[in-house]
Amino acid sequence: MNTSLLAEERARAWAMPLEQIDVSKGYLFEQDLVGLYFERLRQQDPVHWAVSKRYGGYWSVTRFKDIMTVEVNHDTFSSESGLGGIALAERPGPEMLPSFIAMDPPRHDDQRKTVSPIVAPANLAVLETTIRSRACRILDSLPIGEEFNWVEKVSIELTTQMLATLFDFPFEDRRLLTWWSDMATGDPDGNGPVTSWEQRLQELGHCQAYFTRLWNERVNAPPANDLISMLAHSPVTRNMGPQEFLGNLLLLIVGGNDTTRNSISGGLLALNQHPEQYDKLRANPSLVSSLVPEIIRWQTPLAHMRRTAVKDFELNGKTICKGDKVVMWYLSGNRDEDSIDRANEFIIDRARPRHHLSFGFGIHRCVGNRLAELQLKILWEEILRRYDTIEVTGEPVRTKSNFVHGFTHMPVVIPARRPDAPPRVS
Repeated sequence: MNTSLLAEERARAWAMPLEQIDVSKGYLFEQDLVGLYFERLRQQDPVHWAVSKRYGGYWSVTRFKDIMTVEVNHDTFSSESGLGGIALAERPGPEMLPSFIAMDPPRHDDQRKTVSPIVAPANLAVLETTIRSRACRILDSLPIGEEFNWVEKVSIELTTQMLATLFDFPFEDRRLLTWWSDMATGDPDGNGPVTSWEQRLQELGHCQAYFTRLWNERVNAPPANDLISMLAHSPVTRNMGPQEFLGNLLLLIVGGNDTTRNSISGGLLALNQHPEQYDKLRANPSLVSSLVPEIIRWQTPLAHMRRTAVKDFELNGKTICKGDKVVMWYLSGNRDEDSIDRANEFIIDRARPRHHLSFGFGIHRCVGNRLAELQLKILWEEILRRYDTIEVTGEPVRTKSNFVHGFTHMPVVIPARRPDAPPRVS
């Protein structure tokens, strides 16, 4: 968006009566305008009651410290799918799939422990070689001097290959995982592949049928180090009903796919938008270690998480009543200048780069956060070995979603390969 149009939108955001502000509208995210409204809410009404035509009434929590208060008070703010789950968008009861992210203790804790070994440090050490070889192969296959879609060729491909490994999913069918991830998070009003609620349900049914076949194979084989085998052999999850099985599958698919893929795209865009930081990185490639968490903060690949109050609670002077929807806007909290120094700047050598909300906090902190960081770290190490620059050549197409904060298309050109680049991996 050009400077004059941005100024007009900022003026509109600050002139609008506070009670009319509803930051849940998808176009605000698609056009990258929602930050203007978050800025005003943080300053003037950080715990803000909004009434949406689509979602009804809900509380917007936009400051870092208030979000943390909601996160740690899980006895007051429930994640249970039966109360609405973890996203602002709700579906009818039969379509609200239970999963461990949409559960409260103790069921949440037991199911989370079932899959957490796959991202334990020892297993990450094993996965590192696989991630690096795949990243090298993907990067070496990219065209030079020719525009291509970074989202499709790099962001989606790397994360989908990793997800197939974690599930021990048939590699030739791995793009089904991308498709089902988009189905799980999309809706007909977005700009993704979901054309109707009926189509979405049908496609998720195909996902369930495919994974049921894999489950039946794994449950009758010795325990193995993949997510399906872990679920099939754990006493906590082996007797899950079909809806809960599908819910946990989609949680693991989306968690392992959408978040990392949009950080991969968002990081390249941020470096192009802040060329002085790109120069700093080229001059000192060791800054990759602090670049990665800064990318994840800056992009905030999941814009929000929702809770439902199970009892009255006072938050920053506002009384949240039992039954109210409470939306923690991570995207806003990660721009809160009161909690993050120079929060509206992209700085790749921050002193505290992991001080952000993108992975959540408390009992629901993202179980795969270290794997996400590892993938980004390896990717940027290998990019810097091969290419001095990757240029974003046009405006990216962003998701029309208030939940998944990402991209569907980002045109780029790689001008040249470094003369000292390692030999290509075919």
